[in-house]
Amino acid sequence: MVRLPLTPAEVARGQRLGALLRRARGERSMLEIALDARVSPETLRKIESGRVATPAFPTIAAIADVLGLSLDAVWAEISQSDSGVRPANADHCAREQLTA
Repeated sequence: MVRLPLTPAEVARGQRLGALLRRARGERSMLEIALDARVSPETLRKIESGRVATPAFPTIAAIADVLGLSLDAVWAEISQSDSGVRPANADHCAREQLTA
């Protein structure tokens, strides 16, 4: 399977996610959080550093749970700069609203 390159928006979102998780972790060790979330410390390190910009949803859900973050808060934080990015089907949805 060939993985497509990440868009600049995806890279930026991954960096915001990493920064959010680092802030939420605070003084707690990366090892402690990773083990509690049942992910490898290397995975958490890569996510926090932005090297893994699009981690799997269950991974983020587990880490957010351990850190006491709601998934809604995580999404709001990491997608805040995406407001100018339109979904791929935005034109189609707009046309449907005009014809309705």
